[in-house]
Amino acid sequence: MFDEYAFTWEAEGYHGDLYDLRAHYFERGHSFFVAEVEAIEGDVEQRIIGTSALKLFETIPGFTGQTIQIEGRTRLCGTDCSLDRLYVLPSARRLGIGNALTQAVIEGAKESGRGLMEIWSDKRFVEAHRLYQRFGAETIAERVLDDPDMSPEWGLILRLESAKSLS
Repeated sequence: MFDEYAFTWEAEGYHGDLYDLRAHYFERGHSFFVAEVEAIEGDVEQRIIGTSALKLFETIPGFTGQTIQIEGRTRLCGTDCSLDRLYVLPSARRLGIGNALTQAVIEGAKESGRGLMEIWSDKRFVEAHRLYQRFGAETIAERVLDDPDMSPEWGLILRLESAKSLS
């Protein structure tokens, strides 16, 4: 995906969480999901073809549908969890992997008693936006992310009590 969109990979900064899942996700009570395929002859043992993450946090203050600045980043008021790091290899798209990873995040959030999910997605990821909308997410805001590429993003909210199951 990063090559596909010519994104800058920043291992020591913005993407550092992907190198230490235990510290950035598991020890903080978050979840990280991985989709893998079995080895193909001559290939590595397993191959990761997709990821997603669920972050849990205290409800962001303010009225649902509004934004607020927290630590220099635009956030969606009223949310208490987020879907992050949804990536699917181009060769694995349209196989239901993004759907399954998104469903896993939603189920994890519901099991944790969360009510409103925050999703930020690069404006170029049109298929991802359609996926989120099929689950019931609504686009309500926009921001420029403080990643190495200053990516413009859409902000979506998903009301978990009414989230659709696509499985």
